[in-house]
Amino acid sequence: MAKQFARIEDAHRNFISRQHIFFTASAAEGTRVNVSPRSTEALRLLDDHTAIYLDRTGSGNETAAHLKADGRLTIMFCAFDGPPVILRFYGRGRMIRRNSAEYLSLLAEHFGGQEPLGARQFIRLDIDLVQTSCGYAVPLYDYRAERPNLDRWAEAKGQEGLEAYWREKNLTSMDGLPTGLLDETEDEMVS
Repeated sequence: MAKQFARIEDAHRNFISRQHIFFTASAAEGTRVNVSPRSTEALRLLDDHTAIYLDRTGSGNETAAHLKADGRLTIMFCAFDGPPVILRFYGRGRMIRRNSAEYLSLLAEHFGGQEPLGARQFIRLDIDLVQTSCGYAVPLYDYRAERPNLDRWAEAKGQEGLEAYWREKNLTSMDGLPTGLLDETEDEMVS
């Protein structure tokens, strides 16, 4: 039932445009596997082999740590309405630091220069395999809206509070790996 593709095709783009959520999965040798849900509002397809998403502050920063240590990343989309489909992107990922030249260029070109409060970094996936599968076991759900909680939380923290939170919660993974959020050459937060 699974079909494999060498690149993102128009049918995949059309499917993604109708989705509201995607999941990322990552791990490094000797670590726990991390799976995280994300809003497709943060996702952009740059070309037939590249996806990025604007990563916002979370309780941890496991994906960045795993990418720094290992690089493997999978992105998965599931159809929760309409025909049953699961779409996965497999490849190598990397974190792009906030306020770096590459970050600012991606923000300007793909997000109209609008950075939501709490934006932490971009994650880039260089895709080497696209795979679809049936999705028969995925239940049907109705989308209602995006949750406002993260925006409210980030607004209440403010930029200074966010940076303090990053220092406390986002510099290492739960398994003790560095995330790269701290600029190790300057020993300063990239903000």
